[in-house]
Formats: sequence, structure tokens, C-alpha cells
Amino acid sequence: MPLVMGHEGSGVVAEVGAGVTDLSVGDHVVLSWVAPCHACRHCRAGHEARCEVAATVVGPGGVLQDGTSRLRLHEDGRQLHHYLGVSSFAEYAVVPASGAIRIRPDAPLEAVALIGCAVATGVGAVRNTAAVEAGTTVAVIGCGGVGLSVVQGAQIARAARIIAIDLHAEKVELAQRLGATDGIALSGGSANDALRRLEPGGVDYAFDAIGTISTIEESIAMLGLGGAAVIVGLPPTGARAAFEPLVLAEADQRILGCNYGGVRPQHDIPRLVDEYVNGRLKLDELISGRRPLEEAEEALDDLEGGHVLRTLLVP
Repeated sequence: MPLVMGHEGSGVVAEVGAGVTDLSVGDHVVLSWVAPCHACRHCRAGHEARCEVAATVVGPGGVLQDGTSRLRLHEDGRQLHHYLGVSSFAEYAVVPASGAIRIRPDAPLEAVALIGCAVATGVGAVRNTAAVEAGTTVAVIGCGGVGLSVVQGAQIARAARIIAIDLHAEKVELAQRLGATDGIALSGGSANDALRRLEPGGVDYAFDAIGTISTIEESIAMLGLGGAAVIVGLPPTGARAAFEPLVLAEADQRILGCNYGGVRPQHDIPRLVDEYVNGRLKLDELISGRRPLEEAEEALDDLEGGHVLRTLLVP
């Protein structure tokens, strides 16, 4: 602290720094909080979401890849810190060039801002982390922005059954409009017990888009023979989950961690924008409303209440 928050964003390039050759003033971009270096061993292997250099920016330092902050308080010049290398709650953002992903100019900038994290993470969890096959069964715990993107990714992958689970009935209903074949609005009891009434043998893939210990454990319990639990939501630091490893071994099951959907930003983000423009991916349905930038705190309060998905902050 102090810092400029915001890790999803889109905009138009206003200026480029020395040495930037693949972006020009006027380009439309989506901001990626993973700005890959393209040089570390993970980037060279095509796993840019694991970039070792980008990981230093995501950490607690609040600076860019060169260890500096480019943000200052206007009144007294005091240094402000970056947030995940993006800091999009502002009229302007200073970002690494590899974190500004050029997109087609006819895509609505407001809607595609969501692709920078929630949508890329959710769809990427299906495509990259789990590699969901056509005809499989999928459960999604949590129908927020990420969970609804998982639902859409599974629908695009032609999963045979997609079961959406949430505490809020309106979110479950939206999940079904976006491609879920079944919905469970929990009012109490076990999510796994409710799922087993629909799919007694368990599912092929269970995605936890919440990140609490109970939802992680439930996602593992939901698996059928050969199934995979994908941990997309972020639990608290130091938390511990429990499962029975013998069941995992005997049933040939897997637990998969998922960071940023395993995306390659330069490849996956323009593809997702294309799918939105072409009508294959729904983004407008994820937008609960719009607020001016000055109401960022109120927008965060709305999000914490659990009844909104994404509120756009528009300068």
C-alpha cells in the first residue's frame, strides 16, 4: 500500500516505450496479468502461465518486471504500487508490452475486459488444464464469473452433461442459459450428495471455482472412475484439504491445479475475443452493471455480497 487495484481491463494503446515493436498507438488490447517473458524454461515449453518472471510481478512487491513502479500520486509525487502488473482501476495503465494483448478492433472493449482473467481462466481450465473431451460429464461448483466461464468452456467442448452448482438460484439459472444441462441451487447439505442424485456414478470432471476447503473436498468426492478434480478457485494461504488417497489410486483419479487456465495470452486471448464476436462465447450476460471509476469501492462491495457477477468500471 498504497496501490492501484484492478487486474481485468481493456483499452487503446496511448503510447509505447522504447524497444516495443509489436504494438502501436491506437491498437485495441486486453490486459493480461501474466505478462510472459518468452525466455524462461516454462515460456519456452509453451506454459506461459507458469512464467518465472511474471511470477515476480504477481508477488507482493507491487512493481513491474524491472523492479520499478511507474505510478505516482499526483499531489505529492509519492510512489504508488502496481497490482498484478495491471492496475486497471484508472484512466491509464502502464503495463509490460507482453501483458497488452492486441485484439481485433471491432470487438466491444467494455465486454472483452472480462477475458483478461475470469473468462480466460474458466475456459482455459476446460481446454488447457483438463482437456475436457466431447461426451463427458462435468460438474462446476460456483457460478460466478469464473464458474460460468467454465460452464461455457465445457459447452463449447461438447460435454454431454454439465451440472452447475451454487448457493444462489439466479446464478444457477444463468448457468443453464449459458450451457449447463442441469442446475443445483444448494440450500443446505452436501453438494456431492445432491450431485449423486443426478449422476450416481460421479462425474468425469469436477471444477471448483470457489476455492474454499469444503468445495475443494466436495469436488474430489464428486469424481467417478478416471475422473479429474480441477482446483480453479484460490484457497487461503496455508489451508489444508483432506481426501482419501486410496480411492484416488483405485479409481485412477486426478487432482489438477489450475493457474490462469494455463493460457498462452498472445494465443488464447485473441481466440476468445473472436469467439465472443462470432457468438460462440457469451460475455454480456456476465456483466451485472456499470459504474463510474469513482465508485470502485461500491462495486467491490457489490461483488462481496455475492449477487453480482462483474461490474464494469468505466472512466
